[in-house]
This record gives sequence, structure tokens and C-alpha cells, in this order.
Amino acid sequence: MRFGVVTFPGSNCDYDAYAALRHVLCAPVEFLWHTDPDLKDVDCVILPGGFSFGDYLRAGAIARFSPVMNSVKRFAESGGLVWGICNGFQVLLEAGLLPGAMLRNSTMRFACQWTQIKVETTRTPFTRGCRPGQILRIPIAHAEGNYYADDETIDQLERSGQIVLRYVNASGIPDDASNPNGSRHNIAGIMNREGNVLGMMPHPERAVESILGSEDGLALFNSLLGATAAGMETPLKAKVASQRGAQV
Repeated sequence: MRFGVVTFPGSNCDYDAYAALRHVLCAPVEFLWHTDPDLKDVDCVILPGGFSFGDYLRAGAIARFSPVMNSVKRFAESGGLVWGICNGFQVLLEAGLLPGAMLRNSTMRFACQWTQIKVETTRTPFTRGCRPGQILRIPIAHAEGNYYADDETIDQLERSGQIVLRYVNASGIPDDASNPNGSRHNIAGIMNREGNVLGMMPHPERAVESILGSEDGLALFNSLLGATAAGMETPLKAKVASQRGAQV
């Protein structure tokens, strides 16, 4: 499986993601420059954390217009795997690849701390190797991680199982004390209806070695590698394959 990590001006976690994949997981990975629309035949595109374009206007608002994002949209629409982490999640929201928006943290302060997130569903390529309800210790670092969507959208996310990760306490219960940014329903990560695009605020690439304080981020990376090795299909890939078969 080949990974591509997009670099925008202001990205600062692109090297973290690259190092996690190349040096810890020994997976093929290369950088994708934001002005180059060529995705270089990768199997998964990662939009990393940082402050793309200085977060001017609002986080992710300018990065969504980068030439590479047109390719990322087409890639996602064809069933390709796309993973947005922190600022990458914000870019996915601005680009319309995921529903909702990001607001300033409810504390109005930058949050840099360890969090506990619960795996709400394992029916995704990103979490298939996790245990249902597994709690992961993964850090956050953001000022605009307060996920917001209207009631109808939140209800839809809940009903369709699109909420993948949720901030919880040590007992696995989502409560106000465990919510670091005021995100609705303690949402830490969501996916699209088709199951091939994931956005999350915590940084799994910063939790892949014990020296960093946690190896829990490996659960997500290994899930993705295992899903590809096992040939796991997302609903969108299955639909595309079915349509191609009908045309033969």
C-alpha cells in the first residue's frame, strides 16, 4: 500500500506522518506538494496537521483551493482512501468532503494535551483492526477543533454510524470533562457515508512509539494496512465495482 502525504504551506505534521509510515511501519510513502495535482498512484492520501496558509480566514479555508485538492476530491469520489488529521480534517470540511464545520475551542484557547478517544465503529478501513469500544490514548493540538453541525446532520451521523471516534473518560463514557474543545456529541472523528474518507482531530502519528508516550496510534495505521491487505471494500468501492461489472 502506497501513501501520499500532502504538504501545504504551513503544514507541520507532514513529516510526523511521513516518519510514522516510513520509519515505524516501513510503508511506502511520499510527499505530495499542494500545487501538483498528480497523486502519484498512491492508495491513501493523508492531509496532515499544521496551519495551512497560516489558518488565514479560518482553518483549512484557503488550502481547499490548492490544485491537489481537485485530485483528492476525484480520488475520494472513485473510492480512494483519504485521511485528514487535525488541520487535514478542517480542510476536508471546507472542501465539502465531510459534513459540518469547525469552530474555535469552547475555552477559546489552544488545546495541547493527551486525550482518550473511543472507537465507535470498526466497520471502516481505518478501524477494522481495533476492538469495538477500544479506548486509545492520542494527543491533540488545535485551536479550532470544536466540531459543529446542525441537529439534522448530527442525527444522521449517529444513525448511519459515521461517528468513528469520540472523546471519553477513563470508563469510556463521553462527558463534558473529557471533551477538550466543546465538540458536539464529543465527536473526535467522522467519516463520509461511503466509508473511505476519515477526518479526526487527534494526532495518531504522534502516538506510534513508546518514547512518544503512547503507541495507540498504531491501531489506526495498522487497521488501514490490514484492510488493504485483506482487500476490504468500502461501500463506494463495492458500488463502483458493481457498476463496472454491469457495463461489461
